[in-house]
Amino acid sequence: MARLESPPLRVWVWAAATLALVAVAVLLWRGSDAAATSSTTAAPADVPPGPPAGAVSEAWTTEADPLHGGVVAEGRVLVGSPQGVRGLDPLSGEEAWHYTRENAVLCGATVTDGVVVAVFRTADRCDEAVALDAGTGVRAWTRNVNFRPGVTLGSTDRIVLAATPTGIVTLDPAGGGIRWRYVPPDGCELLQSAAGDAGVAVLQRCAGSTDPQLRLVDGFDGDLHWARDLPAGGGTPELVGADLPVVVRVDDEVQLLSAADGSLLTTLPAEPGAAVRQVATDPALLVLAAGTLTAVEPGSARPLWSTPATGLPAGPDTADGTPALPVPTSDGLLHLDPATGAESGRTAAPALPDGAVAAVAGPAVVLALPGEVRAYR
Repeated sequence: MARLESPPLRVWVWAAATLALVAVAVLLWRGSDAAATSSTTAAPADVPPGPPAGAVSEAWTTEADPLHGGVVAEGRVLVGSPQGVRGLDPLSGEEAWHYTRENAVLCGATVTDGVVVAVFRTADRCDEAVALDAGTGVRAWTRNVNFRPGVTLGSTDRIVLAATPTGIVTLDPAGGGIRWRYVPPDGCELLQSAAGDAGVAVLQRCAGSTDPQLRLVDGFDGDLHWARDLPAGGGTPELVGADLPVVVRVDDEVQLLSAADGSLLTTLPAEPGAAVRQVATDPALLVLAAGTLTAVEPGSARPLWSTPATGLPAGPDTADGTPALPVPTSDGLLHLDPATGAESGRTAAPALPDGAVAAVAGPAVVLALPGEVRAYR
């Protein structure tokens, strides 16, 4: 019989080294970002055409944070959680896609130009940014960033704004490149910032001055357009939006300022303690204050129309070819022409919550509230 011989020593050494490498690779994988990332994608959304019915009732709800920039984009309802973002079907509320991280915390997310831009914190900084197609969840780009933990994200067309009390950074949502940075002068603190059609507005307070300063800079290169002081009066002024015109709240008055030079164009009343919000559309800038939705002409702030409202429309619905704003009221939704305020229809939905932002996705009405999203059909 043939005698069995042990393999040479070098074979045992090679085998042991291979097993060690495999064990190290497994350990590295388990602790890697790739292993901690859960990502699914979906086909583009296929929302049935047509406006909502004349009467709707609640179809589904989810406890999640609606994203800045719009609760509905590319046929998906977009929401965030401490670990990531999800795209939901507007008709059923079922998840279509998600991107989550077990080893990171979501610092903020916003949607613009059809992509969701999300920033995650892995240690003591918000240091990783990712862009996902809003309709499918397919990753568009990733990049390293270096933001403070308290960063907030905002956006407008072709601009993502990352802001902290110590400075702001603008990103290109298409490619992730950093366009410019702004650091306030010594002795100054950033109070608020906003990106809009007029550019990026910055509200800051500097030592030695009792009045905050409002600055408007170009959204793409950061060049200063103008700066002016805002009398503090009984409290700190609030920056509402940086569209055409720029909107600020000073005490119990809403001021609409020229995007060209910061001069006062007109004012609207505001209720003590009640929020003032605005949204820009092509035909009109909409301002919600003191229970009234007021439409003004972009640029000049000339009043166009107004109506009682309990919430704000996210933007015009164009499903049937005619732009219509879904305006929340105490009885449901009014569908109004953004340029004239003419009523094109009504959707009965009693007991809609106050303060919601309403969007339409085919036959579904989607309401965004702090920490909650509801859909009606």
